[in-house]
Amino acid sequence: MSKINLSVWDVENESFWNNTGKKIANKNLWISIPALLLAFAVWIMWSIIATKMKAFGFNFGMITDDMNPAQIASKLKEINSLYYTLPAIAGLAGATLRIPNSFLIALGGGRNVIFVTTLLLLIPAVGVGFALQDVNTPYITFAIYAALSGFGGGNFSSSMSNISFFFPKRMQGTSLGLNAGIGNLGVGVMQKTIPWIIGFSFFGALDANGNKIFNDALSGLQNAGWVWIPVLSLATVAAFIGMNNVITGTPKLPSTLQGIAKTTYMIVLGLVAASVGAYLLIGLQINMWVVLPVVVVLTLMLMKFATPSDIKTNLNKQFAIFSNKHTWIMTIIYTMTFGSFIGFSAAFPKLSQDIFVYSNADDPSFINPNAPNFLMWVFLGPVIGALIRPVGGWLSDKINSGAKVTAFSTIAQILATLAVAYFVIQARNSETPEVYWWPYFSSFMVLFLTTGIGNGSTFRSIPFIFNKEQAGPVLGWTAAIAAYGAFIIPKVFGQQIKSGTPEYALYGFAIYYFVCLVLNWWFYQSPKAEYKNP
Repeated sequence: MSKINLSVWDVENESFWNNTGKKIANKNLWISIPALLLAFAVWIMWSIIATKMKAFGFNFGMITDDMNPAQIASKLKEINSLYYTLPAIAGLAGATLRIPNSFLIALGGGRNVIFVTTLLLLIPAVGVGFALQDVNTPYITFAIYAALSGFGGGNFSSSMSNISFFFPKRMQGTSLGLNAGIGNLGVGVMQKTIPWIIGFSFFGALDANGNKIFNDALSGLQNAGWVWIPVLSLATVAAFIGMNNVITGTPKLPSTLQGIAKTTYMIVLGLVAASVGAYLLIGLQINMWVVLPVVVVLTLMLMKFATPSDIKTNLNKQFAIFSNKHTWIMTIIYTMTFGSFIGFSAAFPKLSQDIFVYSNADDPSFINPNAPNFLMWVFLGPVIGALIRPVGGWLSDKINSGAKVTAFSTIAQILATLAVAYFVIQARNSETPEVYWWPYFSSFMVLFLTTGIGNGSTFRSIPFIFNKEQAGPVLGWTAAIAAYGAFIIPKVFGQQIKSGTPEYALYGFAIYYFVCLVLNWWFYQSPKAEYKNP
């Protein structure tokens, strides 16, 4: 076997695993994890950038000198909704790019795919660094870089699919939980890193009047992009030098050039579909519930009809997952867990800012003088959700059932969601909303905890429901659709904040979680279950 392409790979054989497979698998896992962590950091960085843009007065040229106070107040509400739209665009693009990423490993090879997808993250990191230098940068520029940040969201599907081929079934819950859990930690790392790094003013920036400023808080904001460039460069080199392509994941092992070319082509197709979606959402202002299915269908159609014949043949084999009802059931259930985790990660900082800092709905410019320092704490939600995820996988392996763990975590998730809604209402109706910060925050931490446990337990179930050939694509597909949570949740909160009823969003999520609880029981725990407690 060659150093890069491994044409013999039999990890279910204990002798092969102990003598050869274990060392190679662990090496690939520990290169994959930091690359995925950085992917999450770049993808969800808009959750923090949006709060800072509001604090520094980025209004995208929408406020003019001839406006009266009422017009300004109305326009500020509209601009605040646009802040929510930036992480939503990143979420839309990231989720859409997960669809082609779901099938990339079989086409391009794990090493080639991780190299390309990590390298692409440098584009939005550099772009954001430049865009944040000028407070007058137009909204469309930020929208484009938000869409390109979707590269980071897409990487999860190919990364998880890739790691699933390196480990035996008995270790799927733990290995996938580590990759996803520590990878997801990138959200928390980012939410702590950006507020810290922007305190250092290395470069100049332009203020609202076009004047060059130095050693000012605004001139440090661009570091939100720059900070990722050195570590991304290292992760890209590590993937190229240290990772492998295995024949179980890629039946026709490609050369490096072939693998890079196929990977790039498929990602471009996903980017086209994501761009169409962003245009429908922003340019034509079409309802998000219309945009969502249009983008998914367009992506699948491009993959089916706009690919070369050799790729098309391989894709058609993988598309067989769509004829299996359990693909759709697990997609719905997994969206409850990961979709909630990533969606709340994207929306939590901005929601906290709007509930506790800009707490007067009638005066968008009002700042609560007693507001909690929410940026000091919000990063803990994604950190807890990420760190507990391997525990969800490990616990499922331990009791030999992901479905049981999913059931208990879902019940807790419903209760936590309703608790958050309750404290949002209390804070909104109070002249001193800050007194409800800690119960609100604590309820959100429980919510992140339960989504993390469900993440690990649900991913453990998939390899036991599907055969080895289908498990990888199903892992990728479910992760792709679940990632639309990063689009849906910020967008829904933005709409409900504008209407003054953010708790309605939480009620809707709780109802959805209950539906998932019933599905999990009926198909995987009831007496008539086809797969009993997978």
